[in-house]
This record gives sequence, structure tokens and C-alpha cells, in this order.
Amino acid sequence: MTTKRLNTQVAIIGSGPSGLLLGQLLAKQGIDNVIIERVSADYVLGRIRAGILEQGFVDLVRQAGAAHRMDQEGLVHDGVIIAHNNQQTRIDLRKLTGGKSVMCYGQVEITRDLMEARQAMALPTWYEAPVTNLAGITSDNPKVLFSHQGQDYELSCDYIAGCDGFHGISRQSIPAELRTEYERVYPFGWLGLLSDTPPVNHELIYCRSQRGFALASMRSHTRSRYYIDVPLDHKVEQWSDEAFWEELHRRLPEEAAERLVTGPSIEKSIAPLRSFVCEPLQYGRLFLVGDAGHIVPPTGAKGLNLAASDVAALYRLLNHAIRQNDPSCLQRYSAAALRRIWHGERFSWWMTNMLHNLDGVEGSAGEGADTYQKFMTSELDFYLNSEAGKTVLAEQYVGLPYEDCGVPDPA
Repeated sequence: MTTKRLNTQVAIIGSGPSGLLLGQLLAKQGIDNVIIERVSADYVLGRIRAGILEQGFVDLVRQAGAAHRMDQEGLVHDGVIIAHNNQQTRIDLRKLTGGKSVMCYGQVEITRDLMEARQAMALPTWYEAPVTNLAGITSDNPKVLFSHQGQDYELSCDYIAGCDGFHGISRQSIPAELRTEYERVYPFGWLGLLSDTPPVNHELIYCRSQRGFALASMRSHTRSRYYIDVPLDHKVEQWSDEAFWEELHRRLPEEAAERLVTGPSIEKSIAPLRSFVCEPLQYGRLFLVGDAGHIVPPTGAKGLNLAASDVAALYRLLNHAIRQNDPSCLQRYSAAALRRIWHGERFSWWMTNMLHNLDGVEGSAGEGADTYQKFMTSELDFYLNSEAGKTVLAEQYVGLPYEDCGVPDPA
């Protein structure tokens, strides 16, 4: 069978929110791009993910022309609550950061909006098209080889954006001897339940209790998302809806637990927690974006937002490289993206350690588990009872500024 040949300026592997957002931003600047996704669009939309968006992400979606429904339905949160030993402390994000806030709007909805915006512009997207190889990555004309409906294709391009997640081909295409991977796997996972019930509170509640961690989140005024931490060897099948609601009720602060409305689950799953970073994030003309290059535990609400800051950096640099015929500027991508990534990794690790009971887990400096637990309890007590501590929490939760890439912002 003859291989069909295609051409574009930027090949984007993966149609999650980072790939779609990058493609939309590039298209707005007149830069041709093709998205290649190994699974169906319906499968992509079936992934239940995060829903807290930093202001930088919100601004990028608006810039991409896909914010109409987000601006209508998204819930702006000016604060977040941290509960410890049945005491609730509100972190006033707006007051402590000079007016910044976050928005609650589900990743599924962001993805759907970006898909529809891309379709409206008739931009090429190949679904159910697994990538089989990346060739000539270090040349001026790399190629993405993929298959679709039994036909082989070769997509020639100027640059490749690897937005294909932790298990995708992009990161594995960087020679092992040229990349360093940093990883910490946590001894628990998050059991999450989605339900069509009103949220227990209008702002998120992070809970540390004697029984374990819990998070009361939401997707809308009528749809709630709740989490509890469970041992890594637990299976979803072990947890009935009734058992989940009973355990959540025990972990929430009493005042919030009294308002809890239960109901049938729409979706229920267990997500393992890990911190992971690959360095560098680029090789030749291949650039890693989002989960392809880094993973954070969800405690700090940074996963999707770090992917967005990757997109912001790569979009600016690609726009300058293509419009000014200056590919050398792209050498700044990895260092610029990694600075913000490591800040997000540290914050997420810190929040995870403070809010979970790490029974039987020794500290990173070799402390015994009991000693480490005492340190983290003291840490949480200090930050919740100090204006300076709450300010540090707020500034990181709403998102640190995007890195300066040394090129002008696209007009």
C-alpha cells in the first residue's frame, strides 16, 4: 500500500486541551497545524479530569476564541477553604493576591469548546490515528508517521508538539541517554465520584482529618466532584456509592457534612498520585507539552494549568520562529517551561504532604514517619494561622506569572 504524504507547519500529537489550545492559538496567527489523535473524539471527551483554571489559562482560552460558554457557565472562585481538625480556614484569594481568582469549569467542557472552535475553522484533525514513528526530529523537516483506517500517512512539518500524555510516543522519541526523568510515587490514590447533586459548598474545601484526606469540589451549581484518598491497592469495585458517601461524610468538617447531598454516581474512579518531570522538554524540533513532560498530584490543581503555561510559552516561541524566520529562539522553550513547572511541582508536592496522613511513610530527609507527620502538621498550622502563610498559599494557588520567553507577545 502506498503511503500518503501530507504537509503542515506544526504537527500536534494529541487532542487533549493542550493540543487543541495550541492548535487554535496558532491558527489564529495564520500558522497551519494538524492534530493527530490515537483515539476517538468521544473517548477524549470521556476522560474526567480537573476543573480549576488559573487566570492565565482563562485568558488563553479567550485569546483562542473558545471562551463563550466558559464565560457564561464558569464559576469564579475568590477563595478556597482548608479544613483541619474540624476547623475551617478560608484563603481569600482575591484579597491576598491583589484581585486574582480562579475559575471552576470542567476540563471536559474546555475540551468540547476547543473541539467545536477547531471544527468551526475547518482545521484538520485526525482521530483514531495512532502515531507509529517520529522521523528526522533533529532535521529541518521532521515527519510524523501515522495510520488511519488501514492507510499509512507521512506528515511532513517544520515542528512537532508532543501533547500526547504520559504514555504517548513523544517523550519516548527523545533518546534515553539524553533525558533525565525525576519521579516520586505516592503511597495512595484519589477515589473520585461525580454526581448530579448540589455542591456541599460554593467554594472548594480541602480536608485533612484523622480518617484521611477529602476534597469537596464541583463542576457546576448542580454537579459535584468529591475525592477521598485510599490505599493504592484498593479497587473501585470495593467502593459502593453508599460506602463512599459514608466515608466522605466522616472526613468533612461537621458543618459541611450536615449540608452534604448524596446521590447516584455518574462516574467513579481511582487515580494514583505521582510527581514526574522529564528534562529537557525538547529534542531537535520536538517539544513536549503537558503530561507528555510532567505530572503533578492533583492536590494543588496544577496539572492542566501547567500544561497551559507550556502552551503559552511554545505558542509565543513558535509564532516568533515562523513569522521572523528565527528558529533559534525555540532553544529557550525547555528552560522557560521548566522554571514554572518545578514551582508547580513543588507546590503540589507540598500541598499533598501537608493535607494527607502519611502513615508509615518516611520523610524525604530520612525522618521517621511519626516525626515527618509532626513536621507537616506544624507546617499546616503555621500557614493557616499566619497572614504571610496564607498569602503564600494564595499566590501559588491562583498561579504564578507566566515565564518571559524573550519574544514579543503575538498581536
